[in-house]
Amino acid sequence: MTELEKIKRAKMYMDKLANGINPLDDTVVPDEDIVNQVRLSRCFFFVSDVLRQVIENGGTKPNTVGKNYPKLPLKVSLEQRNRFVYSEIPITASEIAKRVNALVNEENRQKLTYDDISAWLIEIGMLEFTSALDGERTRRPTESGIKNGISIEERTGNAGIYHVVVYNTAAQHFMIDNLDAILAVKHERAEMRGAPWTKEQDDCLIALYEKSLPMSEIAMALKRSISAVRSRLKRLGALDAQ
Repeated sequence: MTELEKIKRAKMYMDKLANGINPLDDTVVPDEDIVNQVRLSRCFFFVSDVLRQVIENGGTKPNTVGKNYPKLPLKVSLEQRNRFVYSEIPITASEIAKRVNALVNEENRQKLTYDDISAWLIEIGMLEFTSALDGERTRRPTESGIKNGISIEERTGNAGIYHVVVYNTAAQHFMIDNLDAILAVKHERAEMRGAPWTKEQDDCLIALYEKSLPMSEIAMALKRSISAVRSRLKRLGALDAQ
């Protein structure tokens, strides 16, 4: 295998990981898996784009590699949405996001993630965080979510049996019909990154932390990144106090 072929294979792995696919067996990675964390997903997309530039340059590093060009907000036209391929078999939010991103397929655009979809569904009351038997907090459909085609599916992976949230055809249609609302929440969360904290947000942060909620759940509630939540808690002295 030549060096260029190795680079192409590496890009393929990054593309699959970025879209929540196990590159070794092409199975969908569970939504709760660390691979689907939004920061890792962005990293995979970034590395993939760097590798794309190397491949297009014949296997050598182009001058543009390493420059930080901000991604444009994701926009999906009506024509593009009409080309969305609905699955008769229930699929995960990661797969829905992958199919939406494939409609646009522009490297300079932000990508839709399963976390964006989940955040919107939690906001409208179709998903919620619940405690599993092992004590871990997981996302589960509410009664409203179940009525709209969201369910839990049991699957078997290398680590044994696990449960994943899936969406039937009706739920997929609901998501695409409300894609603008999903993207609006995505944009709002992006705008909150780096924004100053208000006293009300600090109070809410402390209240949620004292309830022993996971950092991921607190971050989603406040539309902040997990690192921003940790940093703010340290600044407020909450982490040091425990």
